[in-house]
Amino acid sequence: MRVFRLTLGPLEENAYLVEGPEGALLIDPGDEPERILGLLEATGLTPKAILLTHAHFDHVGAVAPLVERLALPVFLHPLDLPLYRHAAEAARSWGLAIPQPPLPVEPLAEGGQAFGLEVWHLPGHSPGHVAFLYRKEEGPPQVFSGDLLFRGSIGRYDLPGASREALFRSLKRLLTLPPETQVYPGHGPPTTLGLEARANPFLKGLEWEA
Repeated sequence: MRVFRLTLGPLEENAYLVEGPEGALLIDPGDEPERILGLLEATGLTPKAILLTHAHFDHVGAVAPLVERLALPVFLHPLDLPLYRHAAEAARSWGLAIPQPPLPVEPLAEGGQAFGLEVWHLPGHSPGHVAFLYRKEEGPPQVFSGDLLFRGSIGRYDLPGASREALFRSLKRLLTLPPETQVYPGHGPPTTLGLEARANPFLKGLEWEA
């Protein structure tokens, strides 16, 4: 699977264009829709859908213009619908502005499939936070971890709807994947689960079940 990363907006959120087993997809288009459209033109890829790991405003800021331009369906876990509906309001509280992302959205569910990617419900950073997992026939798995796990850090759990206990349960579950699993986070550079298990201070004491 080919992965293209753009770091967008004032919060430096990572949006991904992926060419997966069932076509191209956009994951977490958070801002700067013109840059995303430029990447589509440069790669020649036409996405089939927008997949959202969660609905914080920095991950959904470009959804509305992309839906308007490309007529894409949007997929989100239902537990994050309240955040999605209030995304523009949340952005204003940070002194920022995004267009309100449109309804309706298609539901994501634990254990489901989204265009060839496995959906894992991994709450804690938000109630409906998910990760998207791609298991290759050859080579390491790839996971889009949203704001659950970063290189050297983890997602916040002091936001409305967040839970420290749920977040650490989700991290422990993520660590059941092989150490060579490639991690594409919502902020910061890519990493691997093995590197984070060894070096991430927030993962110390979590059981490693590779």
